[in-house]
Amino acid sequence: MSAAEGPLVVGVDTSTQSTKALVVDAATGQVVASGQAPHTVSSGAGRESDPRQWWDALREALHQCGDAAREAAAVSIGGQQHGLVTLDAQGEPVRPALLWNDVRSAPQARRLIEELGGPKSWAERTGSVPGVSFTVTKWAWLTEHEPEAVRAAKAVRLPHDYLTERLTGEGTTDRGDASGTGWWAAGTEAYDEEILARVGLDPALLPRLVRPGEVAGTVRDGHGLPFSKGTLVAAGTGDNAAAALGLGLRPGVPVMSLGTSGTVYAVSQRRPADPTGTVAGFADARGDWLPLACTLNCTLAVDRVAALLGLDREAVEPGTDVTLLPYLDGERTPNLPHSSGLLHGLRHDTTAGQLLQAAYDGAVHSLLGALELVLDADADPTAPLLLIGGGARGTAWQQTVRRLSGRPVQIPEARELVALGAAAQAAGLLTGEDAAAVARRWKTSAGPVLDAVERDEAALTRISGVLSDAAPLLERSAGSS
Repeated sequence: MSAAEGPLVVGVDTSTQSTKALVVDAATGQVVASGQAPHTVSSGAGRESDPRQWWDALREALHQCGDAAREAAAVSIGGQQHGLVTLDAQGEPVRPALLWNDVRSAPQARRLIEELGGPKSWAERTGSVPGVSFTVTKWAWLTEHEPEAVRAAKAVRLPHDYLTERLTGEGTTDRGDASGTGWWAAGTEAYDEEILARVGLDPALLPRLVRPGEVAGTVRDGHGLPFSKGTLVAAGTGDNAAAALGLGLRPGVPVMSLGTSGTVYAVSQRRPADPTGTVAGFADARGDWLPLACTLNCTLAVDRVAALLGLDREAVEPGTDVTLLPYLDGERTPNLPHSSGLLHGLRHDTTAGQLLQAAYDGAVHSLLGALELVLDADADPTAPLLLIGGGARGTAWQQTVRRLSGRPVQIPEARELVALGAAAQAAGLLTGEDAAAVARRWKTSAGPVLDAVERDEAALTRISGVLSDAAPLLERSAGSS
């Protein structure tokens, strides 16, 4: 292990597929050790995971970090948003967690929107119009379909809350992750008792909200992890808010994250409220806001198309009028939770590589359309777009984003930005700094900038036209499920 200049901190990313842990030098941002362990997720419309797997994966990831983890002075957990974790009186899961990409609660989402005054009312109250991913819709689904599990639940948590509570013994959450539940009021920054009453959720079952920069607790005995008793534990946050911290984002800088799902977001000092539901008005982990739009289909959908065609994911070919909407898991942006993929414009001379490029174009088109709604009106339209996530390293993704955005694209060299953001949050507890300022000191956003190219307006117009014309078909597929 390299000699550290300052105290060591641990940042954790408990994502959909795995848990990653980084041990970071709080003075320099150098990653001195890392570890990762997988989770399993059920397939089909219901996407579930056993939260105890997250804990086992955290233990394994920290074990891989070796002695460095034992020296950590503070730890913070970043995690997948929206997941519904129900615990019994002993703190054990009542049932597997319902994950963000579980689409079974679409009927409950539609009904809740109608019952509480419509989309505009929801946007003004909570900052967001609840989609199928939001925790409140999952609780409503559970109430209808598994009332015995609801009766057995003595605590309701988000994924990062679950791990933080096992560290500290105290039920806590933060504003960033709470803002994705649908039962947190953006105006008062507190739980909305009317919404909770509507879905039959006792507020006593929810965790305490920890303010930015506040200590959530300390590591207790009997945890089975390498941390010393009394190690500081930060509030943690949702994965997107953690990644924003990891980049040290300033207001107005656009981010596109290319992972299993795709997201676009930017920090704003204005509280967002989009009645169309395209933009989720999340809070960030600092005290500002993180307007964000998410697509369910991104790298996983494009990789699936590549596999169906028998191609490497980079084997794209230009020059096509074919349009592919890769909505393989239903879609959130646009809001078509039960839709499927759609191919239009296929010709005898269309090649497999052109079909693959069309899948990239369809995925990026959705994200760029949402980005225009995410950014404040006074944001610089020529500012580089920060490209992060697993897809950001792929040439085909980079070139597609450049061609369809017309912006310069910057690829931060730092990886595991969610875990780095959590580490910056933990470091802030020790130094008294703002976590984003810590990340800027670590220079986490540094990386090559790809120059802007002329925007492919023809492709954008073509894809928009196919989507508009196909809307009745896509909506019928939702109604028939």
